[in-house]
Amino acid sequence: MEEMAELGHLFMTVFLSAVSGIMVIPAITDVTMEALCPGVDECSLAIYLSGFQQAVIGLGTVVMMPLIGNLSDRYGRKALLTFPLTLSIIPLVTLAYSRTTEFFYAYYILRTITAMLSEGSTNCLALAYVADNISESKRTSAFGILAGVGSSAFVFGTLSARFLSTAMAFQVAAALSMAAAVYMRVFLKDRLSETEHILTQPILKQIVSDDDGDQQSCVLTNKVAFKAFPSVGDLISLLRTSVTFSQAAIVTFFNSLAEGGLQAAIMYYLKARFQFSKNQYADLMLIMGLAGMVSQLILMPLLAPFVAEQKLLSLGLLVGCANTVVLSVAWVDWVPYATAVFTAVVVLVTPCLRSIASKQVGSREQGKAQGCLSGIGSIGSIIAPLLFTPLTAMFLSEKPPFDFPGFSILCIGFMTMIAFIQSLMISAEHHQIPTHKV
Repeated sequence: MEEMAELGHLFMTVFLSAVSGIMVIPAITDVTMEALCPGVDECSLAIYLSGFQQAVIGLGTVVMMPLIGNLSDRYGRKALLTFPLTLSIIPLVTLAYSRTTEFFYAYYILRTITAMLSEGSTNCLALAYVADNISESKRTSAFGILAGVGSSAFVFGTLSARFLSTAMAFQVAAALSMAAAVYMRVFLKDRLSETEHILTQPILKQIVSDDDGDQQSCVLTNKVAFKAFPSVGDLISLLRTSVTFSQAAIVTFFNSLAEGGLQAAIMYYLKARFQFSKNQYADLMLIMGLAGMVSQLILMPLLAPFVAEQKLLSLGLLVGCANTVVLSVAWVDWVPYATAVFTAVVVLVTPCLRSIASKQVGSREQGKAQGCLSGIGSIGSIIAPLLFTPLTAMFLSEKPPFDFPGFSILCIGFMTMIAFIQSLMISAEHHQIPTHKV
């Protein structure tokens, strides 16, 4: 319990940050449609722009996630957390001010740029911070609780969106985003390693000296700083050293491909199929959030000591596949609400994956390992909209190849099935990669 208590400030930071992002999700589809195609339920331009944005963001995070994770191993989680928390404020403030077409395009550009640099890094750094402070035997439960905090934020943010106007939702979200950054800087304590002296130096500091000894020291310092930027070889070495880590990376890729596809398609599918709007999206997200919160805060800590995380991972992927297939053939508007309950099992996937990966590396490579997984997941996020955005637009158009509006959703289910099959091959191997090999 003492270990968990130390994470309280991290949990609050993650909660505030997540609420600020989730609060605007139910409204963003309506804002996008109103700015681009006012008065209609189907808009190919909105679908393609959203898909393009998702792909570009994924391209940026492929580079940034391993970099941020690796830098956090050297300069501390707190220093690097400041970066995404600050950037996330900018696009929210834009739509908080106005939601006209001009301001929407400004938001679109700012959101794309800031998310390319920081999307997912708050979660990545939070996972590394948990791994720093929690023993391996309790890590699966701790990751589950962290995910549960995210689900709690999901519920709170969705409830807020349900009762706030669109304008007020963006204003409150911007304020909470600022509060998260300030709270983290004031209260969160970093756990410094034996290289603490490095953490007090600027990342790109250069030292100039006439003394030969000092010059040699300067060269070594610059080499250490340069090494903080991971090469492709470093990441390949990390993947090759542990079979279990490589298998977890493959599962992460296909699961992210499915999640990215669902993110690109589901809201436009529900709007075209059942005329969903902001309030229906909020209700659906609320059910998913409640199911996820109960599962991660209560069910997972109870199951983790007795059920292998590999089995929980496979169960979550199997249920996720079944859920997606049912959604693809939804025949009435209550089906999405019914299937949302299965989120209680689906949310077990990410904490289990992160826990499996964290046990394959040493304490000084947690940021690199989590960043590597996030980067691999981002590759899936790049490919997903390229595959599923045109497929969704095609089958929601007035002249689809054949009458199956949920065909793209069904294809997303196949991606989850591939991840499930691969998860069955993950063994219970426990192998820490020696520091010098990474």
